[in-house]
Parts: sequence; C-alpha cells; structure tokens
Amino acid sequence: MSIDDLKSALPAYAKDIKLNLGSVTTTSQLTEQQLWGTVLSCALATKSGRVIAAVSAEAGDYLTAEAFEAAKGAAAIMAMNNIYYRATHLIGDETYATLPAKLRMSIIAKPGVDKIDFELWCLAVSAINGCGRCLESHEKVLRDGGLSRELIQEALRIAAVVNATAAVLESESALTAV
Repeated sequence: MSIDDLKSALPAYAKDIKLNLGSVTTTSQLTEQQLWGTVLSCALATKSGRVIAAVSAEAGDYLTAEAFEAAKGAAAIMAMNNIYYRATHLIGDETYATLPAKLRMSIIAKPGVDKIDFELWCLAVSAINGCGRCLESHEKVLRDGGLSRELIQEALRIAAVVNATAAVLESESALTAV
C-alpha cells in the first residue's frame, strides 16, 4: 500500500481530500524527514489500520530507522500527553497546571532525532488529538527554534489531511459493512 493507494480508495465526494493528500506529500517545503515523520506520526494518531499500513510502507522509504521510531514515539507520547493536558486545561481550574504531571516523558528530551523535527511531529499529532495546551507549547518551542509559521502551518495541513483521509476511509468501510 502507498499514498497513491489511499488516494485511489477515496470516494468521489472526497475529491478535495484526495487532491490535498497528493499536494501535502509532494509539494512540501519541509525536509524529507520532517515531512514523512509528520505524515507517519499523524497516520498513527488516526488509529486507522488502513492509513497506518499505507503511510508506514511509504514513510519507510524516506525515514531512517531512528526517525521512523521517533515518529512512532511522538504519536505514542502525545496519545498520553494530549489527554492529560487537554483535561487539566478543560477543567478550568488553573491549579491543575501548577501540579506536577508525574508522567514519564523522557522521549521528549531525547527523541533520537533533531529536536525540532520531533516537536513538529508532536504538534501535528496534538492537532489531531485536539489539545490546545500542547499545541501552544510545541508551537512556542518550534518558533523559538527558528521554524517559520509557514512550515508549522504546513504540518497542521498534513495533520488535517491525513486525519480526513482516515475519517473518510473508516466511514466508507463502516457504510459498506452495513
């Protein structure tokens, strides 16, 4: 499976998603590692087996083994952090923000790839998982690290398109199973 297979599987009503999926994976200004790490970590965040299989097969052609693992690590750590930090934010009592999380997060300090790349992947996964506090935190680290708003926006577009691809394909699968 590949990105092209995903595009072919999208129904006619999702033509915009199909075109966007082609565009975000072929016209990126991100480095190859940033691009494919973002696509892979986002695919994992969708939890769609079909999207994960296709993206991981293609991402493997562009990412080193270390970068592939780091992208998986970004999706994993954000699956935990996005729930915790979104919840403490949504409760509305800022006291929770002052309490230590007491969650192990060592991969963020030592991800095995360039810190900016890992932060970009964490940001994109946080967009899918809907954690505003994590989005703010990772965006600040990226901007302080010299990444432009345009490149950050590109990662957000990738997250949106990969998520939409998974949503459409999973919905279609459910509809055809009825």
